[in-house]
Amino acid sequence: MCGITGIHGLEGLNDPEALVRRMNAAIAHRGPDADGVERLGNNVLGHRRLSIIDLSPASNQPFRSADGRYTIVFNGEIYNYRELKQAMPDAVWRTGGDTEVLLAAYARWGADCLHRLHGMFAFAIHDSATDELFLARDRMGIKPLYWFRDDRHLLFASELRALLSTGLVPRRLDQDALVDYLRYQTVHAPATIIEGVRMLEAGHWMRISDQEVTVQRWYDLVGSARKDAEGLTAEHVRAQVRERLSRAVEKRLVSDVPFGAFLSGGIDSSAVVGLMAQASTAPVHTFSVVFDEEEFSEERYARIVARKFGTKHTAIRLQPADMLRLLPDALAAMDHPSADGPNTYVVSKVTKEAGITMALSGLGGDEVFAGYPVFTRTLELWEKRWITQFPAFLRRMGAAAIGAARPSIASDKMGELLRLDAFSVDDTFPISRLIFTGRDLVGLIARDRLPENRVSTILRGLIRSDGGHALPFLSQVSLGELSTYLQNVLLRDTDQMSMAHALEVRVPFLDHDLVEFVLGVSDRVKYPHSPKKLLVESLGDLLPPEVANRPKMGFTLPWEQWMRNELRAFCEARINKLDARPEFREGAAMGQWLRFLAQDKRVNWSRMWNLVVLADWLERNGIE
Repeated sequence: MCGITGIHGLEGLNDPEALVRRMNAAIAHRGPDADGVERLGNNVLGHRRLSIIDLSPASNQPFRSADGRYTIVFNGEIYNYRELKQAMPDAVWRTGGDTEVLLAAYARWGADCLHRLHGMFAFAIHDSATDELFLARDRMGIKPLYWFRDDRHLLFASELRALLSTGLVPRRLDQDALVDYLRYQTVHAPATIIEGVRMLEAGHWMRISDQEVTVQRWYDLVGSARKDAEGLTAEHVRAQVRERLSRAVEKRLVSDVPFGAFLSGGIDSSAVVGLMAQASTAPVHTFSVVFDEEEFSEERYARIVARKFGTKHTAIRLQPADMLRLLPDALAAMDHPSADGPNTYVVSKVTKEAGITMALSGLGGDEVFAGYPVFTRTLELWEKRWITQFPAFLRRMGAAAIGAARPSIASDKMGELLRLDAFSVDDTFPISRLIFTGRDLVGLIARDRLPENRVSTILRGLIRSDGGHALPFLSQVSLGELSTYLQNVLLRDTDQMSMAHALEVRVPFLDHDLVEFVLGVSDRVKYPHSPKKLLVESLGDLLPPEVANRPKMGFTLPWEQWMRNELRAFCEARINKLDARPEFREGAAMGQWLRFLAQDKRVNWSRMWNLVVLADWLERNGIE
């Protein structure tokens, strides 16, 4: 796990190596163990290293092939690098790390090597024979890769802040991306919050030469789903899930540094810890965040799991005063605005301080195994699709009546749903995940016409163009979750907040062999009569019954209480900043805040925190 930087097109740059060193410095937190910069033809590559596998200086980067033709900078881990070595028996190895293996795989198979990789990665390889760069990103979008292009240069980096540090990237807010952020508390790839800066999408590669820049998808999530899994018996499916998840966890224990796990006490993290304990010879180090506010704290469940598996457990008790003290650092660590980030910042900080450099997380379990309420909600809407047969004017009248009788965010969303002409997944899912509805946004920002809904665009592509409609219904919802909220909120937050402490986080639930299999499993086996039914049944007696049968409880901080009390002044100062920006209608943001304080049911804490984080990030990064 590291950070990569680079520039293609050096014309007009007085000292391009110094520019890349500046980019490296901006992401020094990602790689405290080594710093490398190398000029290669019309390119300069940079790297910050966090040593996980093969700690010797021989694996420092940029790393050059033995024949000198190829040079790589690489962020991530290739879990099957030992198997790949066996597939290249004639190769001579100079290191014991996965970087050299990845470079050799590219030298041998070119872009086709990507299909052989099991892992999380974003990398750039320079070919001295052609002076071209090849960039690629992993299937699930676990590792980030941003890029910017102007008339003469193309810059890339693991973080936005590295690109901004060059002075070559204008610090301008992307107006359409602002709407996307307000709708969904993030900006969906390939766009970013900065005008002109793009994100290489998950499962895509990019080839850069002086003549052209080519971007191509190399991994098709829908096409890779195991269609044959739908016909399997429930018993066979459960055995396959247990085997694939166990293998995914075991693969992710390859490390030359101390490792541990995040343990919330929920089903996902508990499953990971249990399987780690079975595969490890030493006690697993586990970490959890707990609160005095009992309705938010999962301390009891985390301790039950820690006792069962004999882990070395650390509970991080978080008070409002602690969060207020940590909040400026957490927001400063945020590379791209996101309302969820501070949660991961806190647990990563304490994990790293305990001497852990790599940790496993239960992230992805809800998306793969239908753990969120949106799965049952979307299915229920589909079963009520007869509503769309009523004339549109009657549905609009019904929506207005519901809103008047029970004013709330839920009724606002129901109003939007009733205006739809169809209740397929790609119709209803984008509304279910909204933070601000279209009507809210017109009153909040200074524009009357809104850009197309990005989540709707993504879902239409997956369901209609890629053929996702042929998958089981709940798997179609998984496609939406994996490709929107997971990739663009949770994974981005996990990367930026863990790497702020030079901590690598691995996510076994996103092992592509596991994901592809479960996407093909029929709804009759997966249907969530209880939280993550298929996962729990597949694990058998691994989980303590108190955990397996507990109600779902998402990992969140007690923001609502804190924002009305300890964090009130902090929030109000930032809301005022938004009202002063030309993109927002005068007094509109503060109007939302006052409604929140008055406990208006149409304005919840997540809406307001979304605005607070945005205001802080824009000011902190000097975005016009």
